[in-house]
Amino acid sequence: MRRAVVEALFADVAGQQTAVAQLVAAAARPVHAYLLHGPPGSGKRAAAAAFAAALVCPDGGCGACDACRRVASGVHPDVIVAERSGASLDIDAARALVGRAQRRPYEAGRQVLIVPDVHLAERAAPALLKTLEEPPAATVFVLLSEDLPPAMATVASRCVTVAFNPLTDAAVAAWLRDRGVDEERAEAVAGASGGRLDRARVLAEDPAVEARHRRWRAVPQRLDGTGAAAAQVAADLLASIDEALGPLRDSHGDELQAAVEQAEAAGMSGATLRRQIEERHRREERRWRTDELRSGLAALAGVYRDRLVASVGSEGATAASPARALEERRLAGHLRAVEECSAALDRNAQEGLLLEALMVELSDMLT
Repeated sequence: MRRAVVEALFADVAGQQTAVAQLVAAAARPVHAYLLHGPPGSGKRAAAAAFAAALVCPDGGCGACDACRRVASGVHPDVIVAERSGASLDIDAARALVGRAQRRPYEAGRQVLIVPDVHLAERAAPALLKTLEEPPAATVFVLLSEDLPPAMATVASRCVTVAFNPLTDAAVAAWLRDRGVDEERAEAVAGASGGRLDRARVLAEDPAVEARHRRWRAVPQRLDGTGAAAAQVAADLLASIDEALGPLRDSHGDELQAAVEQAEAAGMSGATLRRQIEERHRREERRWRTDELRSGLAALAGVYRDRLVASVGSEGATAASPARALEERRLAGHLRAVEECSAALDRNAQEGLLLEALMVELSDMLT
C-alpha cells in the first residue's frame, strides 16, 4: 500500500518506469547521494522533487500532507535546490552548498539538497566531491545532469545513478491524454515538444501551436527566389517564436506568485525565492526559444524530406528525366541546409541571423 502511495508522488514523471521504480524503492532506505541523468525535459526535476518529498514526509511520501505540499511549492526548509546564478555552479556556490550540508535539518529527520545541471559544474566538482566522500548522516544529495562528462566521473562514482531515457512522442502523447488532452491535439503537441515533458505541458495550453507548425510548413510556398520574400519570411518566423513565449511567461507568472505566497506564509523570504525563480525562468525562456526554433526547423525539414521521398519513389524514377534529377538535388540541398541550421543551434549561434541566412540560402537554390 505504501509503495502505491509513494508512486503517486511521481505522477508528473512520464515514460520513466524504471527510474521511478528505482527511486520509490530507494525512498524506503536512502543512501547519501543520487545522480539522476538524462536529456533535458525527461522528468529529472519532477522526479527529484517527488523523491525529496518522500524523504522528508513524516509518512514516507503521502503526497497530501503539509510537508509534501511545501516541497511541491519549493518552500520546505529541508529541501534546498541549489540553482546556478550564471553559466554554471561556481566554486563559491558549491562551498555554500557544502556548508549547508553540514547543518542539521530544521524539522524533518533528514534534509535533501538538489543540485541541477551538475554537468556544468566541473570547476566546482572538487568541493562537492569531498562532501560526497564524507557525507553528513542527515543529508541526502540529489544531483541532476544531462550527461556524464569524463570530468564528473569521480562524482558519479560516489552516487547511486538513476538513468532517465529520452521520451518518445508516444509517451508524451499518452501523458497528455491521461490529463484530458484530446488524442489529435495530444499527438500534435507531442510532435512539437521535442520529447520534453515540460515543453509539452505548456504547449498543451497554447491554442496557436498548430498554426505555428503550419507557418513553418508553408515556408517553401512563400519563398520565390527574391531577397525581399526571404527577409519577410524570416521576420514572420522570428515573430512567431516571440509569440510562442506568451504561454510560458503566463505559466511562469503563476508559478512565481504561488511560490512567493507559499514562502511568505511559511515565514521565509519571498524576495530571495523570487530572485532564484526569476533567474531559472530566464534560462528556461532562452531554452524555449531554441526549442521552438528547432521544432519549426524540424517541421520545415519534414516538408522537403516528404517531397524528396515522393519524387525518388514515384513511378518511373529509374529513368528520371534531367529535370527530375535536378529537382531531387535541389530538394536534397534544401534538406541539408535546414539540418545544418538546426545543428548550428548547438553552437549558440545568433538565432535571428541564422534564420535570415537560411531563408536566403533556400531562396538562392530556387534560382
